[in-house]
Amino acid sequence: MEAVVGLISVLLAVSHGVETYCDGRQNGAQCYGALGGTVVLQLINPSEISRFQWTKNNAVIIYWRNNSLIENQIQDRSLFTPSDGTLRINNLSRNDGGEYKLEIYDSNGQPLSSRYLQFSIQAPVSSVLLVSECLSQGEMRVSCSSEGGDSPQYSWTLDGHTLTDAELLSGNKETNNITLKQHVSGNLVCSVRNHVSHVSKEETISDCGFIFINCILCDGTHISQWVFAANNTLCVEPTTTTVPTVGKETETIVSHHSLLICGLRAAVVVLLLIGIFVYFAWKTKSKTAGGSAVQENSVLMVEMRSSATEL
Repeated sequence: MEAVVGLISVLLAVSHGVETYCDGRQNGAQCYGALGGTVVLQLINPSEISRFQWTKNNAVIIYWRNNSLIENQIQDRSLFTPSDGTLRINNLSRNDGGEYKLEIYDSNGQPLSSRYLQFSIQAPVSSVLLVSECLSQGEMRVSCSSEGGDSPQYSWTLDGHTLTDAELLSGNKETNNITLKQHVSGNLVCSVRNHVSHVSKEETISDCGFIFINCILCDGTHISQWVFAANNTLCVEPTTTTVPTVGKETETIVSHHSLLICGLRAAVVVLLLIGIFVYFAWKTKSKTAGGSAVQENSVLMVEMRSSATEL
């Protein structure tokens, strides 16, 4: 018997796929195995091994009696170790899932106890892909997709900490799609797990190049919005408006430039008005002086004509 067990041990020495462990000694235990992988079930206490049977849907899977394995319906891919009461099953398939019943008897065949075990098979997550894109106002949408995996669960971290509401514009941090606020940057990690696997993907993200501007234009228009820095023509220099930057110190963005432009424009208008006033004043004075000279010439000509008549 020991030689047979040893031979089986050698044949099953190589583990296939993902290996999981579950303690099934408590009634109602929930155990999980990876599709195509291996599970090690703590099926029974060594002290209880006298006579027992393990069944599924009333069909006997394993029957042990008098230190001998009387029956094993999955013997080509399983190994029961009586010294520790564990059952190892390889190459798990969907058909292995279901409810199992363990019945323990004394040496005389009288029932001592029974317990149930629920066994579920899940496909493991094999890989994770991160895709990010900038939105119109500088937000960043990030999608996390996983290949394979039954009932995947998602979680996110940024520079080692769980994403906060101050960093998330929308989306639950436990879903596969999130939208980050402007100026969020750092090492973003998406983790995908189920009961039989855990895979993560890391990507370094930077802000989308947007800045927050806050100023009043010459026509009284109040500008307060996020704009793409490379194309910005408003509030070019910073104002003393503080803008919260997520996860970092508040960033101060200033802009006296618009006020300077307004002042220069006003000065140009004033100078233009003064110039126009001076021009018209000079023009009026010139016309007045010209009119007086004409009148004096007319009087002189009249006097000259009168003298000539008298002669």
